[in-house]
Formats: sequence, structure tokens, C-alpha cells
Amino acid sequence: MEEIKLELNDKGRGSFYITEGDDRIAFMEIGIGDGRLTAYHTEVSPKAEGKGLAKKLLSHMVAYAREHHLKVIPLCPFVNAQFKRHPEEYADIWEKRAE
Repeated sequence: MEEIKLELNDKGRGSFYITEGDDRIAFMEIGIGDGRLTAYHTEVSPKAEGKGLAKKLLSHMVAYAREHHLKVIPLCPFVNAQFKRHPEEYADIWEKRAE
């Protein structure tokens, strides 16, 4: 089972990530501030594709947002697509912006 870690700098920018050995094989860039978690970008290395790692990162980010009472701004195309595909699942944390 992959362990998902969170790394944030003092400005609240960073990522959730999964490593395999010394390699970072998947990550989700985020920013946290003002009661919001902004998901910017999700990436899985080619050698780790097809293992559901992006979904694991998404689930972990959502759990983190709920635990810390944060609203999520899904700027990341992957996160945004998942939120739009399953709006009822994320309604409590999704901060919808005027598009």
C-alpha cells in the first residue's frame, strides 16, 4: 500500500505525494490558505500510470479538506473533472467559482 505524504512550505504551498523507493511517482500540487485548499495540478509518472494513484491522491486530499474544514477550489483538470462527474460526493467541500 502506498503511503501518501504531505509537504507544505511556510506559505501553504506544496503537495500530497507518493514515493516508490526514492522516486516521487505521483503528486498533487496544492495551496492552503484562508480556509481553502486549491488543487493546482496532479501528475503520475509514466511508469506508475494505470494503478489508480491519481484517484488515491484525490481521496486523500478530500479527506484532508474535510478533516480541516477546508473548501476545495479544483483548478487541476483531473480534480475538476472528478468533482463535475460526482458532484454529490464532493458537494460539502466544493467551492464553486463563477466560470
